[in-house]
Amino acid sequence: MHTIRLKINEKVYDKFIWFLNRFTKDEVEIIPEDEEFDKTREYLEQELEEIESGKATFYSQEKVEKRLDQVIRKHED
Repeated sequence: MHTIRLKINEKVYDKFIWFLNRFTKDEVEIIPEDEEFDKTREYLEQELEEIESGKATFYSQEKVEKRLDQVIRKHED
């Protein structure tokens, strides 16, 4: 599958969207873009790269819960 990015003139936008909606979601999917989406995608791509390269550190749920308890106790006082 390919992804393209287009700038569409307001005059034809509605017609273009109408045309794209004629395809099934398996054929063409309209993906709205916004700044938050782009930031999230970039962050997740970096995280995936770290995992695939073997540089990521993983923790068990038990270890995370113990650490969280320590942090909570520290800040309760």
